Amino acid sequence: MIGKYVREIARFLALTVLVVFTTNVSSPDGPALGPATAAAQTSGNVPGNFAGNASDAEMWRAVRKGIRGSVSIPDKKAAQLVQSDGDEFRAFRNGPMSEYGGWALLAVLIVLVLFFLLRGRIRVDSGLSGCTIERFNAFERFVHWMTASSFVVLALSGLNMLYGKYFLLPIIGKEAFASLTLFGKYAHHWIAWAFIIGLLLMFVSWVKDNVPTLVDLKWLMVAGGLFTKGTHPPARRFNAGQKLIFWSVMVGGISLAASGLSLQFPFEIQIFAGTFKMLNALGFNFPTELTPLQETQYSIMWHGIVSLVMISIIIGHIYIGSLGMEGAFDAVGTGQVDVNWAKEHHNLWVKDMEEKAGSGASTQAAE
Repeated sequence: MIGKYVREIARFLALTVLVVFTTNVSSPDGPALGPATAAAQTSGNVPGNFAGNASDAEMWRAVRKGIRGSVSIPDKKAAQLVQSDGDEFRAFRNGPMSEYGGWALLAVLIVLVLFFLLRGRIRVDSGLSGCTIERFNAFERFVHWMTASSFVVLALSGLNMLYGKYFLLPIIGKEAFASLTLFGKYAHHWIAWAFIIGLLLMFVSWVKDNVPTLVDLKWLMVAGGLFTKGTHPPARRFNAGQKLIFWSVMVGGISLAASGLSLQFPFEIQIFAGTFKMLNALGFNFPTELTPLQETQYSIMWHGIVSLVMISIIIGHIYIGSLGMEGAFDAVGTGQVDVNWAKEHHNLWVKDMEEKAGSGASTQAAE
């Protein structure tokens, strides 16, 4: 009992001394602590308020924004005491990016459902002829399905990383969700290479047929006849809508590949400082002095934004190529499409194919 009272008295005396010392140090009217200390505080080298009488807001602002010290360990990134960009990044990822991205995906699904209910499936107005023409050869179909299937895996595993803990975790439980997410992480890393290869092969295979022309303006003026039955604007092998999809996939896919590689090799591949310098030359004002950690954070944010946009676009593409249009799936299924379907949606392409076939027949007859 006596020992308890002694400890309490000692604690009280220590607290009293600390309060008196702190008050004297922080009060302008308190006793001086020596010329050297006073000069250091006045010059702003010593933080104020609690342990000094010269507040240095600029120093604390620098600490918050990522002031760096020095460490003897190999990982020099550990010399950064505070990195408040991490809070800003987390707030953006869990806030606006997740929220607006989720609403965008939901809006696309709602629009497609309404479109199907109002427009119905786009039929071949002249009816199926029973005769077919080759739309895509075996190699082109292989490239399409490799790129498409890898994108689906990447999209599902990425959406799980962003939204899985809110929707999937409560349904399947923690252990199953953890295993699924780990598998998705490895799948995301490795299948990304198939997607990148597919992008390159798609570009080489189809870029010549996706160059915009004046014919595309006529297609766009009537929205390709998607909203009007019996309207079939002229189009070559790819119409304006398909060309928009192609270039969206190319630009978005390359952007995803670049940011994804910087995430696969963090602190090694850094793309944003150089990109920001080029954009600043056009009049923007982006930061160009980025730490490796900031580069990674920008990559994660950009990768997520572009992914959500790409998924929204591809959902519409999948709808039109399957449920939305009669005969469209055959192009990437068997590679053979009905002649009447081809004449209604790609009449100029059919004409070119018939002319090539006719010239080939003429050449054989001459021989």
